[in-house]
Amino acid sequence: MSTATTITPVTLRFKRLSPGATIPRYQTDLAAGMDLHACIDAAMTIAPGQIVRVPLGFAMAIPPGFEGQVRPRSGLATKHGVTVPNAPGTVDADYRGEMMVALINLGREPFEVTPGMRVAQLVIAPVARAEIDEVDDLDATARGSGGFGSTGH
Repeated sequence: MSTATTITPVTLRFKRLSPGATIPRYQTDLAAGMDLHACIDAAMTIAPGQIVRVPLGFAMAIPPGFEGQVRPRSGLATKHGVTVPNAPGTVDADYRGEMMVALINLGREPFEVTPGMRVAQLVIAPVARAEIDEVDDLDATARGSGGFGSTGH
């Protein structure tokens, strides 16, 4: 029995907005993310330090109680310095516009995004909604108000 068969799937609805769009899919049975492909007519170059929005050519509906997390592809990040600047980017369950991926080139050389290229990945994750309770005092902890770098060297 494959481990993937024990995972309860969440149904995502996709609407193709461009005939060249690639609907995301998992590359392996245990992959956490689905590849997102550029839906562009011609190559686009990202200069070092530049941020661009890459259209994906589809819209989607994520069910309530879930979000889409747009994450970088490790190969693009480690080989070229190309990543998602707001990683992970959040796609809310009520968003219905065209999906796009923001990419930044942190490398030293221009990077070319070509039509159909895998540019990011999409992870679907549950969302917990918090109830806000404003109080006068918080319970004490060993860490207290220690901030950045306070728990290590």
